Amino acid sequence: MKSNSDMYTHDLDVADKFSSKAMQRMQKDGVPPVPQNFEVWYVYYANVSPKLREEINERLLTQDKISEQNLSDLYEKYLNFGHERDTYQRAGDQISATLHDVSSIMQNVKDTTFEYTGTLENASQKLETVTVPEEMKAVLNFISTETNKMVEYNKSLENRLDQSSSMMTELRRDMERIRREASTDGLTGLANRKAFDEQIGRITRESKKEGTIFSVVMIDIDHFKGFNDTYGHQVGDQVLRLVAMTLINGVKGQDMAARYGGEEFVIILPDTNQNAAKQVAENLRQAVEKKEIINRATGDNLGQITVSLGVAQFYGGEEDIDGLIRRADLALYASKNKGRNLVTVAKSPHEMD
Repeated sequence: MKSNSDMYTHDLDVADKFSSKAMQRMQKDGVPPVPQNFEVWYVYYANVSPKLREEINERLLTQDKISEQNLSDLYEKYLNFGHERDTYQRAGDQISATLHDVSSIMQNVKDTTFEYTGTLENASQKLETVTVPEEMKAVLNFISTETNKMVEYNKSLENRLDQSSSMMTELRRDMERIRREASTDGLTGLANRKAFDEQIGRITRESKKEGTIFSVVMIDIDHFKGFNDTYGHQVGDQVLRLVAMTLINGVKGQDMAARYGGEEFVIILPDTNQNAAKQVAENLRQAVEKKEIINRATGDNLGQITVSLGVAQFYGGEEDIDGLIRRADLALYASKNKGRNLVTVAKSPHEMD
């Protein structure tokens, strides 16, 4: 797996130039120069991650600065290789140790069974030669003693196997938890950007292979920046979670709702054309509009929030995922430009040409 250190092979003067630009940018945007934020901007100016650079450039077309939350999202999406790798490495080491223990148990069973078989054969030979009851009794006592030893040893092995089985069950639960955490946005509980990218990649390939259709809905919270600046990040996070819960309640089956980044969300609707997707989007718009925000710290009613939405259907052909998302994003900003709290359906790829 690629590591962050693989990206940075610059000479001192070049690295100093990128570092200076990164520090100046963080100062301009008013974000703390912590290592995570610094790394995002260093990578941007060094242009060692074209996709990260492209996403920042796209954001700068619609916003004046890259917020601390934006930087956190970008870091998790493009640069945070270590956590997942280390977590899986620890789990893998534990699985290897458990399998080694099970293999050792199986070898012990094999060796012990072989020895016990030899013991019984020797006892059988002795029985053929005994002539008096005392000798018969001695041989039988020997067999009984060895059999009891075998039973006790087998019980010990069974306990070790039970422990190993419990360990494997626990590891399976841990791996499932790790998988969920790796694909879930910590703040909202929705699928994260990585999970979205994987899912839309799968469904796009299936669509091109099978000729099926699907649509996406891009969603942005209206006036979120002003709301966040006025009432603070805690209330802002509350708004994000409220919208996320509305999306969770509004999608079903194989539909996926994900946090796309910042205050943007996206929904994948398999086997859904743009007309049906527009209706889903309209239902979600209305559901959000009905919600009221209560400041948990003061109990004050802060009023309603609204979202703007853009819908795009995937038509296959030469269009790729980036083209589909671009059309949905343009439709979203058309909703913004028309007054917000609206749903707009994107033009088809043919109409875009």
